[in-house]
Amino acid sequence: MVLRRLLLSLINTQQLVERLAESRPIRRAAQLTAFAVLRAQLGAREATRSLRGPAERAARFGAILARELRRGLRQRPRPPGGKDGPGRRPGG
Repeated sequence: MVLRRLLLSLINTQQLVERLAESRPIRRAAQLTAFAVLRAQLGAREATRSLRGPAERAARFGAILARELRRGLRQRPRPPGGKDGPGRRPGG
C-alpha cells in the first residue's frame, strides 16, 4: 500500500515525467510506436485500395488460397520409398 502511494506520487510529479519523456529510451520507444502505427495504417489503406468490392475480395482470396495450397503441396516432404503414400496401392 505504501509502495503504491509512493509510485503514484512519483508518477504524478511533473518534473519526473518531463525528465523521463526527454530520456533517450523513452523517445526511441515513442518513435518506434509511432512508426509501427503509421505503417499499419498505410498497410490497411493499401489493402482496402487494392480490393474494391466483396466479389473482388473473394476472387483474390480464392486465388491466394489456391496458390498457397499448391506451394504447400510442392514443399511438403516426400514419403520414404518414392511416390507411394498412404491410401495408394503399390504398383497401381
